[in-house]
Amino acid sequence: MEAELLGPPEELKGKDVLELGAGAAQCARWLAAQGARPVALDLSHRQLQHALRIGGSFPLVCADAGALPFADSSFDLACSAYGALPFVADPRLVLREVRRVLRPGGRFVFSVTHPIRWAFPDEPGPEGLSVSSSYFDRTPYVEQDEEGRAVYVEHHRTLGDRVRDIVASGFRLVDLVEPEWPSWNTSEWGGWSPLRGSLIPGTAVFVCERD
Repeated sequence: MEAELLGPPEELKGKDVLELGAGAAQCARWLAAQGARPVALDLSHRQLQHALRIGGSFPLVCADAGALPFADSSFDLACSAYGALPFVADPRLVLREVRRVLRPGGRFVFSVTHPIRWAFPDEPGPEGLSVSSSYFDRTPYVEQDEEGRAVYVEHHRTLGDRVRDIVASGFRLVDLVEPEWPSWNTSEWGGWSPLRGSLIPGTAVFVCERD
């Protein structure tokens, strides 16, 4: 939010904003506090139940990001924080849908785990600093239940893949932000840590516009 990639907070008032892969709708809740008119969309009904329990005066929509249930040119802005795009085999389906529902001049800002992290083990300590797999291996990461059914699937795209997906979907890429680990953050969470964060980017943020 501090980077103001969607625009200055004071200019968000009255804007129609779509949050994709919203989860518990943290971004939509912040946008509503700025006076925007957000809509939070997620494929998971359970995640939206969390959003409902937390509260917020904005619509919650359970739908597929690759088939958005909105008319053309419905939104001024769209955003996604680690949602939707890493979990679809063909991200261009989502990108084209987002472009369709954005008004001309609309902006889409989305973040994903930085693609370089694919090559490193998900460990916060020194063992997480050695390359363990190919950055160019696009085999999805899959977790299965006891019956062999996929319960979690994450797809890998290189930075070049992401850029090509964006351009091929009709967007103009105006910025690629790789936030540095803040010095005040001394906590560890999963594979995230100050040690790794000071050496390897953890997040990639793509700022796209529809002409």
